[in-house]
Amino acid sequence: MFKNLFVILGVISFSFGQIQSPSEFLGYELGDSFTRHHKVVEYYQQLAAADPDRVVLEKYGETNEGRPLYLVFLGSKDIISNREAIRINHLKSLVGESTNDHSIVWLSYNVHGNESVSTEASMKTAFELLTAKRDYLENTLVIIDPCINPDGRDRYVNWYNQTKNNRIQPDPNSAEHFEPWHSGRTNHYVFDLNRDWVWMTQVESQARLPQYQKWQPQIHIDFHEQGVDQPYYFAPAAEPLHEVITDFQKQFQDEIGRNHAKYFDANGWLYFTKERFDLLYPSYGDTYPTYHGAIGMTYEQGGSGRAGLAIRNREGNLLTLKDRIAHHFTTGISTVEMASKNGERLQKEMAYFVQEGLDDPKTYVLSGNADNLKALTQLLEKHQITYGRGKGSLVSGYDYRTQTQKRIKADENSLIIPSGQVKNKLIHVLFEPNTKLNDSITYDITAWSLPFAYDVNALLSTKKVPFSTTESVNTLDAISKDAYAYVLDYQGFASQKALAALLDRGMTVRTSYSDFKINEASFHAGASILLAAENTNLENTLAQISEEFEVDFNGVSTGFVDSGKDFGSPSVTKTKAVKVALFKGEGISSYNFGEWWYFLENDLNYPVTVLNSEYLGYYDLDNYDVLIMPDGNYRNFDENTLNTIEKWINNGGKLIAQSGALGALSRQGSFNIKLKEIDRPSTDPLLPYELKEREGIKNYITGAIFKTKVDTTHPVAYGYDSNYYGLKLNRGAYELLPNGNLASFEADTTPIAGFAGSNTLEPLSNSLFIGAENHGRGRVVYFTDNPVFRGFWYGAKRFVANAIFFDF
Repeated sequence: MFKNLFVILGVISFSFGQIQSPSEFLGYELGDSFTRHHKVVEYYQQLAAADPDRVVLEKYGETNEGRPLYLVFLGSKDIISNREAIRINHLKSLVGESTNDHSIVWLSYNVHGNESVSTEASMKTAFELLTAKRDYLENTLVIIDPCINPDGRDRYVNWYNQTKNNRIQPDPNSAEHFEPWHSGRTNHYVFDLNRDWVWMTQVESQARLPQYQKWQPQIHIDFHEQGVDQPYYFAPAAEPLHEVITDFQKQFQDEIGRNHAKYFDANGWLYFTKERFDLLYPSYGDTYPTYHGAIGMTYEQGGSGRAGLAIRNREGNLLTLKDRIAHHFTTGISTVEMASKNGERLQKEMAYFVQEGLDDPKTYVLSGNADNLKALTQLLEKHQITYGRGKGSLVSGYDYRTQTQKRIKADENSLIIPSGQVKNKLIHVLFEPNTKLNDSITYDITAWSLPFAYDVNALLSTKKVPFSTTESVNTLDAISKDAYAYVLDYQGFASQKALAALLDRGMTVRTSYSDFKINEASFHAGASILLAAENTNLENTLAQISEEFEVDFNGVSTGFVDSGKDFGSPSVTKTKAVKVALFKGEGISSYNFGEWWYFLENDLNYPVTVLNSEYLGYYDLDNYDVLIMPDGNYRNFDENTLNTIEKWINNGGKLIAQSGALGALSRQGSFNIKLKEIDRPSTDPLLPYELKEREGIKNYITGAIFKTKVDTTHPVAYGYDSNYYGLKLNRGAYELLPNGNLASFEADTTPIAGFAGSNTLEPLSNSLFIGAENHGRGRVVYFTDNPVFRGFWYGAKRFVANAIFFDF
């Protein structure tokens, strides 16, 4: 038993009904086995059925693989019966319109599937709160998400159960301690759901975040695991801490950490604080709540996918699943205890956090590509951020791209985002031109400014700007009858999604590779042309696609243009419904594979064949028009494999390769992609040991935004301006190509935002960012960095779609 932890009442004067402990319900001692998701759900259903006055189970969504997502509400009989009134009063109190004397705590478990102790601990925590610790629920509503990522967790649990020995084997070399590619950490599309809180690209996030917005808890805990050789981490967090974090948020993290330490010390358990896990990147399960005024924290237990039921760590100590459950259970109960005892302070300080920003006069004025702006408004709506359109006023402020003061007219095409609203601090974090770092050693990327991510212009004014909240209705033109042809102008990624749908539905599409004008209407290079004579049921199909993607098809009565190339010109060619294949497997980044897979199947909604790279010799590549090589080391690609790919390219195939895949092509010798030869400064041999990590970051780029020069005449760059602001995630610097440098770094490589080590900047000068070249009868597109990173860098999506569909 845990010494001095929680006193188990010998005699309990009230009835628990038929509530069963996890061990009683599951039929095995908690920690003796991993519990699959459906049994976890059944356990919580049993709790709700046995004590409906204190437990409510609500389904809030479903995963890609059909597993249900649930929230569990725990409270006193009064709290549960009045929880909707409590919720409304809580939200009103944040803006000074009501009062609230209840604490709301949200405990999130298993966002990473193979950090599998969390869900087990959730069941023990819920049982304890309903029995021995039910006094905490008299003034506290506890919301438990038992498993954010059941697809990943069941992937791990099923694999482990299939792999483990009958007798527990703690030997760290045993097979059960080494997950296969791509592990259970991620969801179905191999996305890290703990990086998706802001971007909400995944179905789990899209289902969960509206629920979180409804409740806005004062405390949110994200339960995790780390390496088996680390003990336990809890708050307070490490630097860097974002500047919007208040003194109270820092102070309460310290207080709650000391409360945890009291129990860990009593049991002789090891832990650490104030290291590794910072509060900067906004899309985590600790930072996102923090930027809403909550106390957002990560708890990290040693273990993760390697630990299994038991493992011996580097010190020779045995770490069991039961140990891991005990630690997460302890911090969970300790958290609820602190919330119960500090409800008034928590509510007061959260309200102060929100109300402090309500009168902030700063305003963000955005302009540019209409499709990009629309996509951005969709993200704003998901986060309940108010926006509007300009009313024609002149506005002065800081221009993001030129980094100078500028004066513009904010008309009806301008997107206006006022800072003075409930989400003031979140807006500041997401829209600031350059995040301030008080420590350059951080856990994730250091730049994410939404105007750059969505490739739109931005101006930050220190004053309020008049705006209208009434969005103009985008009236689509009716599909004209009996036209010679229909033209879809290239206006953004929506146009490319419509093109993908047309090709997928068997339509014959031609692409104009130059601007043209017809009937006084102007069209851009990349416009799609559909001849009535080449397509059946054309008008109905176009009407459906027009409505689905909110794009216009312009009917024309002739192919004779006023300027540019006629529709029968060699510059107007048929666009093939290409067959796309994507590599996966050992040696390939599982994250990047997932990003490409998701982009193709969801963003573009276009069919893709996934090929296991280990069986490349068994495939007939001639069945495919486009091959995609995600980031990876490709060590298993020998000379014969690369020769096979090159032969396929020479015969007319198109290869799209990213990041590490370029190294494999470079080794082949016949491709023009080459890493720059760099003489990096040597390290001072007398440098003190404690400074080596800080000295080392001079050689790394931790997600910084750079300005690149774009060849807007290249088909892969259609739709872009002459300058593109891209996110760079690695330090790789590539030589310019003899031809086809469609996006490149210029001489000045100072990042627009984010951290880049001083030793990385000079090599980037006059180097390649995105390139394309002919190779035999085929084509190769080089992405030196990740254009589909976490699915949120919307501005890069046109590059990818262009690379897939356009010829050059």
